[in-house]
Amino acid sequence: MSRLSNLLLSCLVVLGITGSLSRADEPTKPETSPLVRVAIFDFPESKSGGPANLQQFLTPENGFQCTVISSENIRSGALKNFDVVVFPGGSGGGQAKQLKPEGREAVRTFVKNGGGYVGICAGAYLASSHYDWSLNLINARVWDRSHWKRGQKNVSIQLTPAGQEVLSKTNSKIKIYYANGPLLVPDNEPDLPGYEVLATFESEVARNGAPAEAMVGTHAIIRSQFGSGRVICFSPHAETKDGPHSLIASGIYWASNAK
Repeated sequence: MSRLSNLLLSCLVVLGITGSLSRADEPTKPETSPLVRVAIFDFPESKSGGPANLQQFLTPENGFQCTVISSENIRSGALKNFDVVVFPGGSGGGQAKQLKPEGREAVRTFVKNGGGYVGICAGAYLASSHYDWSLNLINARVWDRSHWKRGQKNVSIQLTPAGQEVLSKTNSKIKIYYANGPLLVPDNEPDLPGYEVLATFESEVARNGAPAEAMVGTHAIIRSQFGSGRVICFSPHAETKDGPHSLIASGIYWASNAK
């Protein structure tokens, strides 16, 4: 484990960009900010409760105008009407299959041209550079890939100084729900910049044959740039009913490049 921790520490890249919200328990809207136009990818309800959970707090009162969109909408060019697209939980491979090659390319073009991408659990798998179906938006691979189905449980994450600046100035250690999200570590794609670590896992889930101590120290929340756009990935679920919603809200503000 110490070998992994040293690897992760040595690969942390500082981009020097700050976010908008300051609290990890209550999303608030900066008084002078326009509504951030957010597209939420519609993965079937049976596979993901993410869209419904997100709509509960991504409201105009909190600074957001949300629309749930389909893969067909994305392929037909609908992303041009939004500032940020959010890919929630479910299945990264399933999302990629729904999008089809044309939809995946439309997402990449949207971000490359200045759009924001927020990936939660499956959406983080999708954004990675790890799989043949990945969007290759962020220079990250999945640690201990063979034990991806390691279980579901509340865990503890530790925000880095950059994470506190972007996501929560008041809380550095946060309890959050984890459900088989990717354990992110740096990849070595030469055409992608390195990413910045915003949070690491402090506790773990090690079920279904997953080895103990493989999860602690891996990256829970990361961010980077892709072309002119911004990408932020959350392995755990901050959007659940009682989750720290402000982490997602702050991440969306940052991804939108809101002033």
